Amino acid sequence: MTRGIHVSAKAARFQESVIREMSRVCAREQGVNLAQGFPDFAAPLPMKEAACRAIGADINQYAVTWGAPRLRAAIAARTSAYNRIPVDPDRDVTVCCGATEAMIAALLAVLDPGDEVVIFEPFYENYGPDCILSGATPRMVRLHAPDWSLDERALRAAFGPRTRAIVVNTPHNPTGKVFTRAELELIARLCIEHDCLAITDEIYEYILYDGTEHVSLATLPGMAERTITISGLSKTWSATGWRIGWCIAPPPLAGAIRKVHDFLTVGAPAPLQEAAADALAFPQSYFDDLARDYRERRDLLAAALRETGFGVHLPRGAYYIMTDISGLTRKDDVSFAMELVSQGGVACVPGSSFFLDPADGRAIVRFCFAKKRATLERAAIVLRERLGAR
Repeated sequence: MTRGIHVSAKAARFQESVIREMSRVCAREQGVNLAQGFPDFAAPLPMKEAACRAIGADINQYAVTWGAPRLRAAIAARTSAYNRIPVDPDRDVTVCCGATEAMIAALLAVLDPGDEVVIFEPFYENYGPDCILSGATPRMVRLHAPDWSLDERALRAAFGPRTRAIVVNTPHNPTGKVFTRAELELIARLCIEHDCLAITDEIYEYILYDGTEHVSLATLPGMAERTITISGLSKTWSATGWRIGWCIAPPPLAGAIRKVHDFLTVGAPAPLQEAAADALAFPQSYFDDLARDYRERRDLLAAALRETGFGVHLPRGAYYIMTDISGLTRKDDVSFAMELVSQGGVACVPGSSFFLDPADGRAIVRFCFAKKRATLERAAIVLRERLGAR
């Protein structure tokens, strides 16, 4: 007698990605995809050419598990120069299959069942399942619209005897918030006071607007030895499908992360690691142009959203716009999003996917503007046709 099909209790506690589901719905409806966070324009030509050269040179077998030496050196050089974090490429850097794997590898490496992790809400949807898979309990701290400010008392209350880590995503997905130096100093003080780790997701670190400064938490006093810094190629170099990310951590933490990473994925694609090393050495003009081009895209989409009745929370970083739909509809976020994308409409992400309690996001949807100008202009036309000008 068979016992039937069984799935783990962990897998039963979370759903598939709503963001990626919306991309599938958009493809089915032949809509304009402003849901999932990937560019619809080309990755940099020199980087693509470097990948082709690497494949032609037969760099097609396993790289060193924790990253090709040339790429680790490039990561160390750029992080030292831009983030002001001193990095030893041989001891501190682990190259992973994207920042997504870097995050779960880091959490699995430092958390035990029963540990608690402080997470800011709204949050990037992977963080919840990551905590479940790690056996940890998330403690949510709300960021408050319209500027996504944090409440010091609420943050202090989230820390306790079981707190093992805090996840800090800056620039922040989904809100576009960039944590200020003062906010990060508060987080650092609490980490030191409670002897816990900080795990920072800085994947949007170069995509900043309006004179905003990016500060890496690891640079603050007392934080170098207790911070895991995560970033990657996907966003800054418009190559989300290459799956090249990295963790930077002091050797005791890096050693644990490397072991977990080894048994999760063995290693990231070898020829793409070689191309990534070239990309990290791009001149400053590349990063300046990137931020300028994204600012123009942000402003184009924000204007179209305001015109059609959305309440717009203008981001200071990353490439998303959070919007309030309460002035447009009485429908919840999921119903509204499905109606908006239907029959060639515009895809967005329902806000409920960014909250532990879905009801907290029922009046919010997120749009991505990492798209060609022509794509955003088409989306603006469709929004006007569907919703009208206000």
